[in-house]
Amino acid sequence: MIQIIHGKKGSGKTKRILDMANEAIKEHKGDVIFVDDDTRYMFDLRHEIRFVNAGEYGSDSPEMFFGFLCGMLAQNFDISVIFVDAFMKLVKTDIEKTEEFFRRLEALSDRHNVQFILSVNVDDAVAPEFIKKYFI
Repeated sequence: MIQIIHGKKGSGKTKRILDMANEAIKEHKGDVIFVDDDTRYMFDLRHEIRFVNAGEYGSDSPEMFFGFLCGMLAQNFDISVIFVDAFMKLVKTDIEKTEEFFRRLEALSDRHNVQFILSVNVDDAVAPEFIKKYFI
């Protein structure tokens, strides 16, 4: 399952995803991962959550970021949920160019029984149709 927290910059997406991650540690039996583009919010998360600074790994396209996520799942079969903050900063592209990424991410989620929750800086008025089905 994929869920997207969406809105314009400054609308509270990061606070919401941090709160959801901290709650998820109580609900999920597997590992909870939080991926961000820097370490700014690392200490806002409970210590049981594995924090990953994806900005250190040079991901600069949807394809590279997808490979990054696959690598995490390949090395840890116990992951049950992955939170991704600042998705658009990590993939460095326009939202319209991410349709194939989300199609592949949905298949990955189904195949490995992993939930993905992403915060995406996109306004409802300009959001492409393919992404709206994931909005929460």
